[in-house]
Amino acid sequence: MERIKIQLPETFAFSTLIKIRITDLNMGGHVGNDTFLSLLHEARHEFLKQLGYGEMQFEGFGLIMSDAAIEYKKELGQGDTVKISVVADGFDKYGFDLFYRMEVITPNENLLAAKAKTGMLCYDYATKKIVRLPQQAIEKLKG
Repeated sequence: MERIKIQLPETFAFSTLIKIRITDLNMGGHVGNDTFLSLLHEARHEFLKQLGYGEMQFEGFGLIMSDAAIEYKKELGQGDTVKISVVADGFDKYGFDLFYRMEVITPNENLLAAKAKTGMLCYDYATKKIVRLPQQAIEKLKG
């Protein structure tokens, strides 16, 4: 069976810390795939916010996710603190990719918990159509 392999960029200019709550656990006693995606959503929100954006306030339009991939590396449990680093790359005329590096913070080192990518499209929610990615957004996202 072929596995997803995500090549992360070498540098990340943004990161945020999130503590895993008891309500984040599934019946197996660890964070499930749905919650991993929710954690990425939280990190994406914080990344956009520090640029003055939101998923519904993006240079006069919004953003919509076109795809998502997660490469799991380590279980997450209640009480873990995760550092999620985010960077934008892979720009085209309608959107871009966001890459995520999720690490568990431990006293001695940070351990890779997941690598992920989400494809984001610039979207006009009024017309329900994708629109061209504004140049100003590209410049801000590239930092």
